Amino acid sequence: MMEHLQLACDGGVATVTLNRPDVRNAFNDEVIAELTACFQDLGARDDVRCIVLAANGTAFCAGADLNWMKRMATYSREENLADAGALAEMLRVIYACPKPTIARVQGDVYAGGTGLVAACDIAVSVDTAGYCLSEVKLGLIPATISPYVIRAMGARASHRYFLTAERFSAAEALRIGFVHEVVSAAELDATVAELAKTLVNAGPQAVRLCKKLVQDVAEQAITPALVQMTVEGIADIRVSPEGREGVQSFLQKRKPNWLPSA
Repeated sequence: MMEHLQLACDGGVATVTLNRPDVRNAFNDEVIAELTACFQDLGARDDVRCIVLAANGTAFCAGADLNWMKRMATYSREENLADAGALAEMLRVIYACPKPTIARVQGDVYAGGTGLVAACDIAVSVDTAGYCLSEVKLGLIPATISPYVIRAMGARASHRYFLTAERFSAAEALRIGFVHEVVSAAELDATVAELAKTLVNAGPQAVRLCKKLVQDVAEQAITPALVQMTVEGIADIRVSPEGREGVQSFLQKRKPNWLPSA
């Protein structure tokens, strides 16, 4: 039973929909566990030939849930390692899913939400969506999502948007290669459906092997060592003085101590 996701299957296409519109589809440990289990299950089903990751509401995914962040603010390094490890495993499962995946981006994508988009094989964005890797504003780093986001937008764009935490448009996301298509809201479903149809019509073994081919050939492999490095990276900075100050200032709606108070 999934509390935070909706699942529909039709004609070989499984649509997994984030269904927490009241919190802009932000994720917490429960959402992470549900997404992980869902993609593992769908990846093993013979009747599923393509998976669409969608969302309800105005935002696609706003990153970490506020209440989850409040809990994380008091976590020890060991608790942060376990917590970040679960997020890293969710992203790995989506990225490594043997079925082709499409991100249907109908609204804003922030922080960890960019990892969900980047872990999918194809991304289609509505033209009004905004994107932001906002972690450094909280004194944090986008560690666990970095292997996927850097693959998607490239190192050069990552240097800018990781470091500045600027919001950027769907048009810019297209220019840097983070998404494949940008369409109007009226065209979004038809565009996703057309792409899904091409995936369903292709040879299932060929699609699976082509996906693996790209992953095997492109740049550095996402190895257990790399994943562990990202897990330790976020755990270390979360328990650092600056990381704790950044999160606390965000939760308390005040400026962090590295900004002038005036």
